[in-house]
Amino acid sequence: MNISKLVAAAGLAMAVSVAPAFAADIAGAGATFPYPIYAKWADAYKKETNVGLNYQSIGSGGGIKQIQAKTVTFGATDAPLKGDELEKAGLVQFPMVMGGIVPVINLDGITPGQLVLDGPTLAKIFLGDIKVWNDPAIQKLNPDVKLPGSAILVVRRSDGSGTTFNFTDYLQKVSPEWKTRVGSNTAVEWPAGIGAKGNEGVANNVMQTKGAIGYVEYAYAKQNKLSHTRMINAGGKAVQPDLKSFMAAAANADWKGTPGYAVVLTNQPGAESWPMTAATFILMHKAPTDAAIAGEALKFFDWAYRKGDKMAEDLDYIPMPENVVKMVESTWSQQIKDSSGKPLWAVTN
Repeated sequence: MNISKLVAAAGLAMAVSVAPAFAADIAGAGATFPYPIYAKWADAYKKETNVGLNYQSIGSGGGIKQIQAKTVTFGATDAPLKGDELEKAGLVQFPMVMGGIVPVINLDGITPGQLVLDGPTLAKIFLGDIKVWNDPAIQKLNPDVKLPGSAILVVRRSDGSGTTFNFTDYLQKVSPEWKTRVGSNTAVEWPAGIGAKGNEGVANNVMQTKGAIGYVEYAYAKQNKLSHTRMINAGGKAVQPDLKSFMAAAANADWKGTPGYAVVLTNQPGAESWPMTAATFILMHKAPTDAAIAGEALKFFDWAYRKGDKMAEDLDYIPMPENVVKMVESTWSQQIKDSSGKPLWAVTN
């Protein structure tokens, strides 16, 4: 599925979601990072169960606002809420799938994975301090690549975004200057570049603009044949973004010991780890307004955990480990309840 089709599908989802839903249809909104896999899962689930999923790919910030306003059954965010935030809002949070954020470029003659960057150099590009492609810092990392002297055009998110949260979290870990000047959040005061909405918007802008660099979830880069860079990771190795390097980064995550499963996977140690690996999360109310639809949503998420792994891997997402799925479903049974206090989910062995 290419970006134009994804955008069209997202637009359809937004159009449908404002109309009266069928009794069993599930409404969700939020992160663009997982949209390709949510769309794929929704299509397969609809065929199997005749239950629809209307998902608005509007960014993590929008998803958080909509679930807080109770206008959707679930919100989706790549920037996990902290335990006290969840408690205050009466929300349950759990990870659905993992993936990787990649720098993407548009340079003639440069193939995917040919260009190498490290964290400090990437930070200087997005700070606007490195302005041309043949800058000595980039050339030093790529001695065998003929780089043009053309200007670098930075493309970054204009909306509140969990992808931005994870990208800037990585940059502040590897660049003291970035940490001081910009920091990390779902939206930041960008020192350089032009804004675009969603992973879709950034991918489209990079695809259409010579000399551009942006950051997107890997599925968007792969499906649109955008040239991604390799990255020097915390272990000092140049690694490709792929399922192996994403899984290496996720291997030691402390899901059990982190309230709300709010694990941030950037700049993980290990020779094979991709430095911008991230999880994406679902938010639901502990006491949902419509318990029946909330129950249907939990059935969908369970189905995705049980039957969606191959579809996720086909799009270069990482399925959640079985032990994490068991922890999550135990959380459902303990915390998500109807108005009488009855759990909406029963844990089965």
